[in-house]
This record gives sequence, C-alpha cells and structure tokens, in this order.
Amino acid sequence: MSTVVNPGLEGVVVGETVLSNVEGEAGRLTYRGYDIHDLAENASFEEVMHLLLFGQLPTHQELIDLNARLTARRALPSGLLAMLHAIPRDAWPMDVLRTGVSAVSQFIPHRPDGSHETSVETAIDLIAKFPTIVAAWDRMRRGLEPIAPDPKLSTAANFLFMRTGEMPIPEAEQALDTYLVLLADHSFNASTFSARVTASTGADIYCAVTSAVSTLAGDLHGGAPSKVMVHLEEIGLPEKAEPYVRDLLARHEKIMGMGHREYKIRDPRAAQLEQMAKNLTEKSHTKWYLIARALEDAADKVLREQKPGKQIYANVEFYTAPTLSSLGIPADEFTCMFACGRIAGWTAHVLEQFAHNRLIRPQATYTGPAVHPYEPIATRRSTAAPGTNGHPHPSTGSG
Repeated sequence: MSTVVNPGLEGVVVGETVLSNVEGEAGRLTYRGYDIHDLAENASFEEVMHLLLFGQLPTHQELIDLNARLTARRALPSGLLAMLHAIPRDAWPMDVLRTGVSAVSQFIPHRPDGSHETSVETAIDLIAKFPTIVAAWDRMRRGLEPIAPDPKLSTAANFLFMRTGEMPIPEAEQALDTYLVLLADHSFNASTFSARVTASTGADIYCAVTSAVSTLAGDLHGGAPSKVMVHLEEIGLPEKAEPYVRDLLARHEKIMGMGHREYKIRDPRAAQLEQMAKNLTEKSHTKWYLIARALEDAADKVLREQKPGKQIYANVEFYTAPTLSSLGIPADEFTCMFACGRIAGWTAHVLEQFAHNRLIRPQATYTGPAVHPYEPIATRRSTAAPGTNGHPHPSTGSG
C-alpha cells in the first residue's frame, strides 16, 4: 500500500473541535456556530471568551462574574515585573511575551510532580495577564514605569490605558475590542495545533501556551502584520502602490498579508478590519488605510494581468497593520496583539484537548540512507557541510 506524504498537512484531518469552523470555500468563520460577522458587530471580547471557554454566550450576570475574575487576575506579580525589568530594552516584544508567559507559572503553586493545574481558572488567568505583559513591556522599553490595570475597564480599554496612562476614546476601544474578537480562534491553525500537541503529552496549560506563542512568531503565521506595515511605509503614498507591487513581483517576493491556506475567497475577517481601519484613519488622520486599500487594489490588478485566473485576497493580517498602527501600536508589537486575542482560543483548545486526550504522534516517511555498517572514526570522511544534517542549505527567500 502506497503512503501519501503531505509535508504541510494540507487537507489532512487530525482531530475534532467544537470551538470554531473555518469554511474556506465559502469564506466563512464561525465560533461554536456563531458567524464571525455577527460576533464582531455585537459581542465584546469578554463575551466571546465566555463562549469559547464555557460553551455559550454569557447572561448579564455571567458576564459580570467573568469580568470580576479577569479583574482579579490582570495584575502581574512583582517578581514577574522584576524579571521584565532585567530584560535588555532592545529585546523583541514577542520574545519578551514568550518569556513572560512562561514565567507566569513560576509564581503559581505547583503540584508535587512540578506540573500546574490546567482548568478554566488557569485559562482566565492567562487571558487576563497577556495584555498586561505586552503593555508593561511597551512602557519599560520606552523607559517608563508600567501602569497598573484599571478594574473598571474592559480588556481592550485596559490595554490602551496601560500603554499611555490616558483613557482611550470610545472608537479606539471598540476597534481593539473587535480586533480581539476577530482573532480569538481559528480552528487548528499552526499555533493552536502546537498548543494541542504540547497538551496531548500531558504538559500543563502554561507549557502549551508557551508553545503556541513561539509558533505564532513566524512570518507565515502571526508575524505577517508587521511585514505588511513595512510595505505600507515603503510605499508612502497611495499612488505609488502599483509600481511597488510590480517591482515586488518582478523580484519574486511575496505581498505579505495576501492569500490564505484555507480561504479560497477573501478572508471574512478582512472586511471587518478594513472598515475599522477606515474609521480609525478618519479619526486619527493617518494615511495607512488609504495606502493599504491602494495596495490591495494594485495587487489584484497586477496579478490579474500577470497570472490570469489566479487570485489572492487580503487576509486578516493585511488590515491588521493599518488598524493597529492607527491605534498608536508600533509594528513590532502587532504579533503580540494577535496573541492577546488568540489566547482565548488557545486556552479553550488546550482544555478541549485535555477533556478528550490522545497523544498526537504522526508518522514520517524516512528518506535517509539504507541500513549500513558502523564506520570506525579513522575511516570516516566528511560529506556534509556543518549544520546541514546531510541536506543542502535552504534558500533565503521570503517563503
């Protein structure tokens, strides 16, 4: 019987989930059966958090109770703040977030075997602390002291307040809240799958989420929005978008934020983010939305000319860049903001994995040399360059 090898696991079903459904052909995303557009327009991030963790949208009292639990857990332990203070100020924000998340568990009692509890309570603790870690580091690297979270504010408003010390305008709070809703979950994406693989070994929720943060950092996953911002800054003016695209494609480079492994039409989250970027541009008098819109139009036009019949569309990362930039968030923190939304999904998936666990252990097709005798060291000769493991060096393209 022949073995089918699919290096990217594309089209391979590896598990089941009740949390979210990505329908690529239809361009639809749902959380527990609720369309993402309905949630983005009507539900707060805290309501979506409740939906993912508890299986249903909260009643008024349940939402009050959840907010109280979040409020009680947002502040960082003094020891964790001291650790963050010791980090070099030029450290990359995602590296700091990964370190901070991993360190959270050091300030929580562990079991005799060294593991920590994996439960809804530990999930809420992580969800509450993510924005605080990002905001605290944002201030520390600017030479400022962190600002404590305000118990009266939502997750979105608290983050903006902890960055600046000023109460955000309603439009800014709403935009960030909607962004967090849109990013909360996306089925078995790379970082979520990483978390589930880690959880399947019996490792606790802190280990699993640290795996997820590490996976999200890659340019082909959560790192794309900051690369989109590089495009927008290099273009500078909307009228320069088309020649920029032509030059980019002539050099066989990618347009970051365009195209998606799952969606065959436009990412359903892109429409919501585009509208938010447009609204924020009008409020903040920034130019980023106008350049992004021109870039998407130029990409569509040039690709239709050069590759008839092949289209790529804006994904969720594309309009993340002008949205977050208009909120004053620097580009190197965009992936951290992605994590502040996706932590709701990561923790829900870890709990789901624990509830129906089986060790995730795929097979691989061996392509190395056949069985052969051991060679004494005196008879060996070098055949591979250092660090290649017998394989040629990979290309250094954007892929």
